[in-house]
Amino acid sequence: GRLEAVTQQMGYHPQYLDSFLKTQHYLMHMDGPLPFDCRHYIAIMAAARHQCRYLVNLHVLQFLRAGGDPQWLRGLEFIPPKLRNLNEINKILAHRPWLITKEHIEKLLKISEWSWSLAELVHAVVLLAHCHALASFVFGCGCEQDEGLGGRGSLKPLSLGNQCFCEATAGNSCSQELLRINRKRSLDSCMELDSLRERMQRIHVETEGRDEMRLLQQDREEGEEQGEELSVQGGTEHCSDPSAGLSPLADTEGEVTGATNLACYMQDPDFGYQDFARRDEDQTQVFRVQDYSWEDHGFSLVNRLYSDIGHLLDEKFRMVDGLQSSAMAKRQGCEPSVFKRGIWNYIHCMFGIRYDDYDYAEVNQLLERMLKVYIKTVTCYPEKTNSEMFDRFWKQFKHSEKVHVNLLILEARMQAELLYALQAITQYMI
Repeated sequence: GRLEAVTQQMGYHPQYLDSFLKTQHYLMHMDGPLPFDCRHYIAIMAAARHQCRYLVNLHVLQFLRAGGDPQWLRGLEFIPPKLRNLNEINKILAHRPWLITKEHIEKLLKISEWSWSLAELVHAVVLLAHCHALASFVFGCGCEQDEGLGGRGSLKPLSLGNQCFCEATAGNSCSQELLRINRKRSLDSCMELDSLRERMQRIHVETEGRDEMRLLQQDREEGEEQGEELSVQGGTEHCSDPSAGLSPLADTEGEVTGATNLACYMQDPDFGYQDFARRDEDQTQVFRVQDYSWEDHGFSLVNRLYSDIGHLLDEKFRMVDGLQSSAMAKRQGCEPSVFKRGIWNYIHCMFGIRYDDYDYAEVNQLLERMLKVYIKTVTCYPEKTNSEMFDRFWKQFKHSEKVHVNLLILEARMQAELLYALQAITQYMI
């Protein structure tokens, strides 16, 4: 049941689940520029940036199943230089995507024998953004905490009949079975919240409470002094253990044991999110959607270099935008489309992406501070999500509504990373 957690949460919104499964399947298992074992290793690298054991363990199993070299699981020092060179943009996209430049792209495409092709790089970039954003969803919905204390322990090998969101496609028996399971599940949000709170309490870190209060205080001060300023100051430190740990390797019984830590898959583990908008810094680097958008620029580029993925991503973006949220919006006193756009634009704002036709003062009116802090935590440093935050920010929401907000976080974050990466590729090509 380890791999059911994500699909069970998404199953509250079946149409989105089908769209997600199609994209996941295409990225990992269909024809594409990258070898199958490399796809899963890139996913491991991406998930490790947020210390997401759930996804790392999942892709370790899939990596081995795809015929990957077990030695690679000992860490970045044991993988081919071409793959290791991807580490820099993995780090930047995960935490400060606005820093990516055409020089980063050029370096990957022009390293003699270890050079990437444009098609390979686009596939890798989509994989990185996909897994970074999915890590936010995993932490935001408590899937990581379902794995037990720190996600440690042994993983049972998957049989071909198991439900695996890596391998499912829309309309197949996996998806239908998940829908059947979700119809039987209790929708009592209070009971489910209690269950989640109990599991998440096991990994609660005392110092994160102080981080939370600092975020709230900064938000209050900036809201009073600047009105439209949406930045919520947050800590950028990471909780990763800098020492190299044991890597997940198959034992004699066919099981895979989880890594004691994920540092072996990372370089520069202290590199983390920093607020894009600062009052004492030049704002000329703001990314304006009017100049480069998914609809007018990103979609056509990614679809040309990695056939059909643009259509799948576009369907997923549109699907999350079309999800019903009337009850959720009513609680906030606004129309569903207004509430969803407020969340989406707030997330993009944290990554320096602005819409000229949007009044950002609306965000402070639509989203209460506690909700904003939660959204920022799950978006920018999901590994810091804890039980107190989950409880305090969501009291007025049903469980399906919490999942809906986390889906908005997933898709808005993924699109933000793609916009920066694809713009840098475009600038390189020009």
